[in-house]
Amino acid sequence: MTRFSSGFPRAGYLPFRWLSKRKVFIPFLALAGPGLIAANAGNDAGGIATYASAGAQFGYRTLFFMLLVTVALVIVQEMCVRIGAYTGEGLGSLIREHFSVRQSSFALLVFTIANVGLVVSEFAGVAAALQLFHVSRFISIPIAALIVWSLVVFGSYKRAEQLFLVLTLAFITYPIAAILAHPNIGQASSQLVLPHFLYTRGFLLLGVALIGTTITPYMQFYLAGAISDKGIGPKQYKRERKGTIIGSILANIVSIFIIVATAAAITHRGPLSSASDAAKALKPVAGTFATQLFAIGLLGASALAAAVVPLSTAYAVSGAVGSERSVGKNFKEAPIFIGLFTFQIVVGALVALIPSNLINTLINTQVLNGVITPIILVYILILANKKSLLGDAANGFIFKTVAAICITVIGIMSILVTALTVGHWFGLSS
Repeated sequence: MTRFSSGFPRAGYLPFRWLSKRKVFIPFLALAGPGLIAANAGNDAGGIATYASAGAQFGYRTLFFMLLVTVALVIVQEMCVRIGAYTGEGLGSLIREHFSVRQSSFALLVFTIANVGLVVSEFAGVAAALQLFHVSRFISIPIAALIVWSLVVFGSYKRAEQLFLVLTLAFITYPIAAILAHPNIGQASSQLVLPHFLYTRGFLLLGVALIGTTITPYMQFYLAGAISDKGIGPKQYKRERKGTIIGSILANIVSIFIIVATAAAITHRGPLSSASDAAKALKPVAGTFATQLFAIGLLGASALAAAVVPLSTAYAVSGAVGSERSVGKNFKEAPIFIGLFTFQIVVGALVALIPSNLINTLINTQVLNGVITPIILVYILILANKKSLLGDAANGFIFKTVAAICITVIGIMSILVTALTVGHWFGLSS
């Protein structure tokens, strides 16, 4: 039986090898398990754009929604940790083993579609970042695609990954920016704990985008696979479960700060029209250099995910069909792996080159991800409910009920968004 590989470095791997020697980072390293890594992955190009757009367009109204998404994220991530720890396998192989060929193929298909959408968003993020330095997308995207493809195919990506991760540290400034922007604390607190929803197509679309960028399907595959790859079993499950819950909450706290910072910095409500608008939220921290700081962070996050996302698809699909899968292999040695990775890079770059508002492209791909997310979550819930698979660690009645409610609500929202979007194409909805 072919063991599933997540397509990511093992959970214990840290690109900052030199940091591990410094005692000041020991508390961080203790927490930096698969759950923390997975939860923070939402803060990529699409995530930043979606959270910033939520603040710019609807102020603090989406904060309560983020509270609900946090609960759903904790539940989903916990199930993935439990599945990985008690089975020793990733989601790819488990879906292949416990579902029919048709059901397994469907799961891999929607997973691939979601990931191709994310690859588009990452190249759109690269373009949006470099446009802030006055570089055309027709130059930045092809060059970025060639660099990312070359780094991965020729096995030299690990060193570049260090640089990309350092660049993403620019977004740590968002919580500081949120405080320095002097937000309306009373209003923000009220809309965090009480719903202030708008029953409009725009609000619903953004709500599904927030789901898609926070509960990302590829990160669920990563999490279960990373737990398995690291050799974490039932004995270590409680510790990893705690780290996963903490990671999920901390990641969404950062997301909430992005919304608050943007809502406070941009008082004229409306959709973001450009990356420079999104950068305004960092002015309290960086002043006149806010645009450059935002561009650097966006570039790092986009370049990092532009390689990791298609790699996760290539690993999952290759593993499911029992084909060779390894970075550094040539096309003859791993045709499915290299072919699928290359296909995603080419399609993602070509779609991102289509003239459009780059911020809209980033958000729309997150909406696509949000529509697909509940499909993957159904597979996860079925696996987590199986006593034949997990024994006493299977979902109990209360957990099963709460998880089913969360997935049902997400599914209903996705169906509504799909219906409204189709209706809008035919002029049936505004």
